[in-house]
Amino acid sequence: MIKVSYNIKKYRNQLFEVINSGDTIIELGCHVGTTSRMILDNFENITLISIDNSPEAILKMDKLKEEFNNLYFIHGDVRLHDVLSLVFKKTQSCDVLSVDLGGGYHPDTVFKVFYIWSSTFKPKSTIIRNRGLLEFLNSASKSDESFYSSEGYLESYKNEGIPPQIKEFELWTNSLK
Repeated sequence: MIKVSYNIKKYRNQLFEVINSGDTIIELGCHVGTTSRMILDNFENITLISIDNSPEAILKMDKLKEEFNNLYFIHGDVRLHDVLSLVFKKTQSCDVLSVDLGGGYHPDTVFKVFYIWSSTFKPKSTIIRNRGLLEFLNSASKSDESFYSSEGYLESYKNEGIPPQIKEFELWTNSLK
């Protein structure tokens, strides 16, 4: 299942609907950890891998790591292969992929990041917070073609492995080591 929202409360509610005890959650765009803390406070026996590139995230997430031994924080750009590789060394799959990159900006980047991370980790559920993607989905007319993915990734690349390099990023490589 893939859900897209913009309102932060709806986004968090959607996350809480899909997270279960024992899950591995990859959170792209944890910012200063408000949603991370809510997840950690409300779910037991989970693994939360949170990533953010902002300098403001470092101190807050390091403090949160001191409280929770099931939180792994990576300060880095989720578009970089090295960051993807760090997470891949920790886990090769996840139950939930949470994508909150800038909320209302750059839906093309958000979609590309979703594509790379979801095709790599094959989540059961993906929750995306981005106004541009939501606006596009709500504005698009119905198609007479039916393509539907019941998982948290697009089934059209289910067995493709790690996606090829996205040239616009000039950051990805074809394989994980």
